[in-house]
Amino acid sequence: MRRITTILLFGLLALLGCVMVTGCSKDNATNGTASAATKPVRDNAANTAPSVDYYETSGPIVVENQVEILAQHDGVVAQIFVETGKEVKKGDVLAQLDDRQVRSERDVAQSKVKGLEANMKAWESEAKIYQSDYDRDQEMFKANLITAKQLEHSKFKVNSSTYELEREKQNLAVATGELQTLDLRLEKTKIMAPFAGVVARRYINQGQKISTNDKTFWITETSPLYVQFTLPESYLGHVNKGQDVTVLSSSRQDEKHTAKIRIISPVADASSGTIEIRAELEGAVRSLMPGANAIVRVAKLK
Repeated sequence: MRRITTILLFGLLALLGCVMVTGCSKDNATNGTASAATKPVRDNAANTAPSVDYYETSGPIVVENQVEILAQHDGVVAQIFVETGKEVKKGDVLAQLDDRQVRSERDVAQSKVKGLEANMKAWESEAKIYQSDYDRDQEMFKANLITAKQLEHSKFKVNSSTYELEREKQNLAVATGELQTLDLRLEKTKIMAPFAGVVARRYINQGQKISTNDKTFWITETSPLYVQFTLPESYLGHVNKGQDVTVLSSSRQDEKHTAKIRIISPVADASSGTIEIRAELEGAVRSLMPGANAIVRVAKLK
């Protein structure tokens, strides 16, 4: 009996020892994991981006001339000669209004002018004849060949012809002015390009009735191209006319273009703390067009 009790006692002691050993192993494992978790890791992805030596901004591509052409005369659009995207020269006719009424009035005015011109020439000839007769009558009066009344009558004819000639000159001047007015009206029935460029938009259609000051076309120059941008006011006095800047298209940044500064605002904008710059792009730039946005890089201040 005592032997059995002794065996059980040793068994319990052995079991207790195993439990203690297992617990210690788990604690060591847990402590090892925690140590591993809290151990600092060296950051191999540190920021190694190279520093840049330029200031980057953006701005629109602009041209010197860009305008919406307004109708200068009421009428119906008889014919359209250009479409959007068409390159035009200064003075090219873009569209023609129905000009039959104006042309008819002009023909009448021109006939009137020609008639008055003929009348004036006739009166000029008659005035010369009357003046010659009067000169002769003066000599005859001095020779007592005619009476004073006859000489006075001859003088009256000269004065009368002079007045008639002056009246015809005034009538001709008025008629010529009317003809010029109709010529101008006729010219206004043509919608023409004010400068060389490209048709950016067409607002009218053939057969459409339009009024004076209605929009007809939008014309824009294609060159030279400028980029307009702003810089911090700290650049005032540190950028110069003729200085090069780099220009990139917002859509194709693999293409780099050079532009020379042409205009520098002499004052800063107090609300934004910037100065406005305009630079002219050099050479043919196909990837940039008026209205597009561009990226501009300017050398940083030293």
